[in-house]
Amino acid sequence: MRYAQGGGLADERRAFRERLRMEAAEWFVLSEENAVIAHDPRVSVRSVQRWRRAWSQGGPRTLASKGPASLPLLSDELFAVLEQELAKGPVAHGWPDQTWTLARVKTLIGRRFHKSYTVQGVAALLKRHGWSCQVPTRRVVERDEAAVAGWVKDLAPGGRTVAALGAWLVFEDEAGFSMTPPTARTWSRRGRTPVVHVRGRSRRRLSVAALACYKPGERSRLIYRPCPDDRPDGRKSFSWKDYRDLIQTAHQQLDGPIVLLWDNLNTHLTAGMHRFIAERNWLTVYQLPPYAPDLNPVEGIWSVLRRTTTANRAFADPDDLIAAVRRGLRQLQYRHDALDGCLTGTRLMHASP
Repeated sequence: MRYAQGGGLADERRAFRERLRMEAAEWFVLSEENAVIAHDPRVSVRSVQRWRRAWSQGGPRTLASKGPASLPLLSDELFAVLEQELAKGPVAHGWPDQTWTLARVKTLIGRRFHKSYTVQGVAALLKRHGWSCQVPTRRVVERDEAAVAGWVKDLAPGGRTVAALGAWLVFEDEAGFSMTPPTARTWSRRGRTPVVHVRGRSRRRLSVAALACYKPGERSRLIYRPCPDDRPDGRKSFSWKDYRDLIQTAHQQLDGPIVLLWDNLNTHLTAGMHRFIAERNWLTVYQLPPYAPDLNPVEGIWSVLRRTTTANRAFADPDDLIAAVRRGLRQLQYRHDALDGCLTGTRLMHASP
C-alpha cells in the first residue's frame, strides 16, 4: 500500500519485498517455472512474471528497492516541530476545547508549515510517527500537582512511609451500582440500532466499599463489603461503623500493619472514626490529595467491573443486581494480575524512590 502524500511502504516492508525478489532471482538462474517460484513465498504468479522480465533486462540490480515512493511533505525535523505545537493544545491555537481532530491537525499544518494535507494523509502521517486516537484522561483544574507529587513520593508502594512501617498499602473507595446498566457495545445488523431493555420503575442502587491491598513480595488482595440493607434507621449509605468493621476485617485477613489511603468523604472524618484510628497502633491513615481519583487503584476496579460484569445487563430485580456485582468482585479477587494492573494504571509503581 502506498500513500499519495509521501511515505509509501515502511522501511521494514520495503526490505522484506526486496528480499523476496532477490530470492526469486536465484530461482531465475535455475530456470524454474514462475508458478513454482510463487508458491513458497505466497506471491502472485503475475508478480513473479514481472520480476523475471526486469531481471532478464537488467539483472539482479533491477530488483533492488528504489526507496520510498515519494518523500513525505513533512520531514522528521518538521514533524518534531509539529509535535511541539500539538503539545501546546488546541486552545493555544484558537480552538474552543482541548480535543485534537484530524481536521484541526490538517489546519495547523497548513498554518504553520504552509503544506497541504488531506485528512487521510494526516492520519497516515500521525500513525507513522507513533500517534493514535485515544480516550483522554480528565483532570480538574483545581488539582494541586505539587501536593500530588509530594504525596506520591511518601506513600507510593515502596515509598518512604510505607517502607518504614513495613505495612500493607490499602486503598479504599466506594461506588454505587444501579438497575440501569452502563451500555458498552454489542453487534447488530448495520442500520438497525440494537436495543438493551432495562427496568424503568426501580431506581434501586447497591453501594459497595472495597479495599485494594498491596505489599512487596505478597499477592495483591481485594476485600469488599456491600452496604447493609436492613438498617433500623433506614440509612442507605455506609456509616463510619461500617468502615470500621471493614478495616477490622482487612487487618485480620492481612495479618499486619496497614497504611490506609482514602478520600475526604465526610464519613471518613467523623469523631468516631478518628477515635477508632487513634486507638489502633497497627493502623495509619492518610487522605488522598483532593481532585486526584486517578491515584486510587480501586477506581480502576470499578471501571473493570462496569465494563465486564454489569455492562449491557438487564437485571431482573435488585437481588439479581447484588448477585452480579458480588460475582464480579469474587472473580476479581482471584485475578491478581488485574489488581496489579489497576495499581500500574495509577503510575504509582513508577514513582517510588
